[in-house]
Amino acid sequence: MTIPSLSPEQRREALAKAQKMRRERAELRAKLKAGEVTLEEVLNETENEVITKMRVSYLLESLPHIGKVTSKKIMEEIGINENRRVQGLGERQKAELLKRLK
Repeated sequence: MTIPSLSPEQRREALAKAQKMRRERAELRAKLKAGEVTLEEVLNETENEVITKMRVSYLLESLPHIGKVTSKKIMEEIGINENRRVQGLGERQKAELLKRLK
């Protein structure tokens, strides 16, 4: 599959959107780290594209006292694929994450 060629205008728009998403994701991660937002609030936000497109491992690593190793261990125990995004989590997986991380 070939990548479609974009006009300069489309390319600028795509880059601006990506930059905005990265900035908003960084803000969310900072709020999680500071305790201003809970994991439950984030998981219940089903309409926010910044959250739904984020990888679960990246989200977990944003929590205080959780790094790459702990994140991977939790995901393996629950049965969440390392490439899973938040929008792809099932209700059981969300409930299990919340139970473990409260």
